[in-house]
Amino acid sequence: MTESTLHTPQNVDLAICARWVIPVVPHGQILEDTAVIVDAGRIIDLLPQRELSSRYQPAQTIQLPDHALIPGLINLHTHAGMTLMRGLADDLPLMQWLNDHIWPAEKRVVSQHFVRDSTLLGSAEMLAGGVTCFNEMYFYPQAAADAVQQAGIRANLGLIVLEFPTAYAHDADDYLQKGLEIRDGWRGEDLISASLAPHAPYTISDATFAKV
Repeated sequence: MTESTLHTPQNVDLAICARWVIPVVPHGQILEDTAVIVDAGRIIDLLPQRELSSRYQPAQTIQLPDHALIPGLINLHTHAGMTLMRGLADDLPLMQWLNDHIWPAEKRVVSQHFVRDSTLLGSAEMLAGGVTCFNEMYFYPQAAADAVQQAGIRANLGLIVLEFPTAYAHDADDYLQKGLEIRDGWRGEDLISASLAPHAPYTISDATFAKV
């Protein structure tokens, strides 16, 4: 191998050059004038911007001279499928809110299309706020999956389990069966993972929880 070969810059997809970079590793450090190198969808290097041209040849370079670049945030508890219900009967006690307003409204309006549109809007709002992954639980998880893939966000989609019937499923066993069938269709998807999601102690029997 010749000396010129050793110093040939590596072709990569993207370099993001920021005034400050706050990485996960190394922990607790703020890196100044740093380039983040991304290739094939993965971060492969962090290095001083002055070394970028000698080591990498990015297809695209994004300059952020006045920004702090941080890892994507993770929203651990969402019901993005309810985004279009935001503000409905706000500031009421939980059970009054659910029994008198949310559950009746869901019976009237929730459908695959409603969940897809709500989740797509919620995903856009999260991405605009720096959230790149969220943990979700709601009806029609396949509709949520469609929205996630369109938005390009990552999600762990909870497979909801309840005792009472809705437009989505009839009983706890039906929720479980539908959820598991949908989950099997997501195998190999880069953006989507799944979990079982019993709704709450007041909507799930001990027997169903044991089954979950």
